Amino acid sequence: MLMEVSHLSLPVIVGLLGLCIGSFLNVVIHRLPLMMEQDFRHECACLDLDDGTPLPAPPRYNLMVPRSACPKCGHQISALENIPVLSWLWLRGRCRSCNAPISARYPLVELITACASTLLAWHLGPQPALLGSLLFVWILIALTLIDLDCFLLPDSLTLGLLWIGLLFNLSDTYTSLSSAVIGAVAGYLLLWSVYWAFRLATGKEGMGFGDFKLLAALGAWLGWQSLPSILLIASLSGAVIGIITALGKGRSLSKPIPFGPYLALAGIITMFAGPQIQQLVFPI
Repeated sequence: MLMEVSHLSLPVIVGLLGLCIGSFLNVVIHRLPLMMEQDFRHECACLDLDDGTPLPAPPRYNLMVPRSACPKCGHQISALENIPVLSWLWLRGRCRSCNAPISARYPLVELITACASTLLAWHLGPQPALLGSLLFVWILIALTLIDLDCFLLPDSLTLGLLWIGLLFNLSDTYTSLSSAVIGAVAGYLLLWSVYWAFRLATGKEGMGFGDFKLLAALGAWLGWQSLPSILLIASLSGAVIGIITALGKGRSLSKPIPFGPYLALAGIITMFAGPQIQQLVFPI
């Protein structure tokens, strides 16, 4: 009876945690690209100086500082205005000070993170693999939205994801360590080869280096055996969603679309049902 109660309460607890993490992911999604741009501009400005004069440090801007504020009027968001989902509903999707609209994407990210976390807790139960799976999904959610916004997959997230995956697989949590290492190498080289083949054939870049690192990270978590199904799911979902989106918005099919979100989606699906997918797609 105690185990049954624990099994029921764990998804609820993890789901509430997922709401809070989703709120933090909104900060990461918004600020990390801006932090990278600020650092890049500062480095370029330093290189442009010829007389050795030290350049003043840029304003402090990171995931914690400054406090979140309305981009239109600068109103600082209080704790009561920052409760996941509920605050957005209470404020009716508008700034309390200037009544400017607040994007519905913020509560949607919180809800998606909470739902994914709840499903993982229900699927895996109280075991060490749950912690790793939560980190895996949370980072992929952040990468998905950043890539959709900026066509960017930051190294701080992709490489961090890769190393965390290898650490978890030291004890064969998701796959053997040898499979994880081969998966990381093979994942990178697979898309690296596709990139160069496409570039040599067309003279254009078909994808970014961040995609190589993301697939390497997925291989480090799920093993080299998962790579064919991940690529198949990502390619099919990217093609279908890309065509539907292009036709719906009336834009050219030749317009670039980010591949990272589809790799992330394939990675999450494989985390939930990897063996079943491999058996379905590649029956032996």
